[in-house]
Amino acid sequence: MRALLVANPAATTTSARTRDVLIHALASEMKLEAITTEYRGHARDLGRQAAESDDIDLVVALGGDGTVNEVVNGLLHHGPDPERLPRLAVVPGGSTNVFARALGLPNDAVEATGALLDALREERERTVGLGLAAGTPGTEDEAVPSRWFTFSAGLGFDAGVVGRVEQQRERGKRSTHALYVRQVVRQFLGEPDRRRGTMTLERPGEDPVTDLVVSIVSNTSPWTYLGNRPLFPTPDASFDTGLDVLGLKKLSASAVARYGTQLLTSTPDRGPHGKSAVTLHDLTDFTLHSKVPLPLQMDGDHLGLRTSVTFTGVRRALRVIV
Repeated sequence: MRALLVANPAATTTSARTRDVLIHALASEMKLEAITTEYRGHARDLGRQAAESDDIDLVVALGGDGTVNEVVNGLLHHGPDPERLPRLAVVPGGSTNVFARALGLPNDAVEATGALLDALREERERTVGLGLAAGTPGTEDEAVPSRWFTFSAGLGFDAGVVGRVEQQRERGKRSTHALYVRQVVRQFLGEPDRRRGTMTLERPGEDPVTDLVVSIVSNTSPWTYLGNRPLFPTPDASFDTGLDVLGLKKLSASAVARYGTQLLTSTPDRGPHGKSAVTLHDLTDFTLHSKVPLPLQMDGDHLGLRTSVTFTGVRRALRVIV
């Protein structure tokens, strides 16, 4: 087997020594080329090169969710073709590693590498569905290129939190769960439209859902982790179905306390609920419009401001080693 390892040297939970050990372990089982990323978007470029190659069987992403997202977008540059494209394997090296953990992999890079080698020997893999987001035709965002996401996207509040966290990290702060909690509070206090939302969700053949303040789009469950605690805003979301959405129509202090508590105590059987909460399951196509530009995030990466984004749930998009 010929494999390409794409390693992010800035991954928060793996050192250069750990990466060397993992590379040696993988190279003992396959013909491995290891490349360390050097710039933002490098992992995407490497994934595309692997997809266009005739002799790469497997791409291993060593890093956090951002590295995985870039590799996936490179692999799917010309669209999904599970039978032709190289398979994807993930060795978690970030602070949260949602995609890897949602696949059932250990959150430790060394243990995950052992699990990966076992899966390869036993030929264990699955074909997962993914999400695709693009600027909506006929709007000012129509020229925005499409982008794949592996586990979540969001327009509005949660994307604003992601943007604040990125700003803090650029200033040298470590990516910790306490940092995220602080930015949630600051985003809430600075949210101008928290009592009546600016977003509308439209889908074919259904009435629009209006006045949304929060829109969390999930491709799997859990949505994220707070330390070792999984959070389930959309418990029915799955790699085997379309996309799920949790929308909130109110973000007052009492609503934040209620839905925040429900999210922290959510389970695989029950997520946030109430008269201001809207949950939609297994969507294939829908669009989020906003009256004002709002921040957009995908897989924890802040992508700037948008007023209209069209989402597509694509079943059976990519083969993944599990």
